Amino acid sequence: MSVFTGAGVAIVTPFKDDESIDYEGFAKNIEYQIANGTDAIIVCGTTGEAATMTEEEHLDVIRYCVKVVNGRIPVIAGTGSNCTKTAVYLTQEAEKAGVDAALVVTPYYNKATQAGLIKHFTAVAQSVNIPLILYNIPSRTGGVNILPETMVKLAKENKNIVGVKDATGNFSQLVKMQSLADGCIDVYSGNDDQVVPLLSLGGKGVISVLSNVAPKQTHDMCAKFFEGDVEGAREIQLKALPLINALFCEVNPIPVKKAMALQGQAAGPLRMPLTEIEPEHAKILENAMKEFGVL
Repeated sequence: MSVFTGAGVAIVTPFKDDESIDYEGFAKNIEYQIANGTDAIIVCGTTGEAATMTEEEHLDVIRYCVKVVNGRIPVIAGTGSNCTKTAVYLTQEAEKAGVDAALVVTPYYNKATQAGLIKHFTAVAQSVNIPLILYNIPSRTGGVNILPETMVKLAKENKNIVGVKDATGNFSQLVKMQSLADGCIDVYSGNDDQVVPLLSLGGKGVISVLSNVAPKQTHDMCAKFFEGDVEGAREIQLKALPLINALFCEVNPIPVKKAMALQGQAAGPLRMPLTEIEPEHAKILENAMKEFGVL
């Protein structure tokens, strides 16, 4: 059984002006997502700025998210690291906190070989009982890519490695993986501009930045596809493209935090080394939000 089907939000972590975590605002954002049909909350990922949190903050945010969601939809915690021992520790603590699954990114900076990836992900998988979704995003990991054969080997040898968030943009690789996997791997889009194409190849949904500002539309795009209304899903995908492009006009989560602030959602400042969006990009973003009807 899949961890979730549909649109999961890669949720922002809102900060106060002093850059401490805005838990009250975070709770309101979670409620907004659930009220608008979001199918899962993915906490402490790239969009949640986990890379600039202390381990204590990281785990506190995960625990708080689990508490607020209270079993209404799945909570998936980002627990990856370039250090295998750290990834094991964070994943074990997330399991204790009551998450439904963990999202474990490919180790960055170290640039592991495929053999190293197998050992790394196997060590994390064998340390817990919760399902793991691996996160394949070469653009943020020094070009390191989980090859199809590696992904399938991991899934077949570790029963709790159940899926992959694919942000490679490489559909040829995805097709090869799907053909080798024979259904043992759930695939989630890691790119908001490729949701419907990925669903057409058997994908289960998306882990979405767009959903922070357009949760209903992102949910509906997936729901329509699964209901057989492919044309309706395609229409939302294409209509959302200018906004999606604007949300990635600078590195994520710079634009999405600005977009949420424009909507009146809790977002707050970015933690360095990320900086506030450039004024010309902010204007493009604002116009795209108005065009898509979310501002």
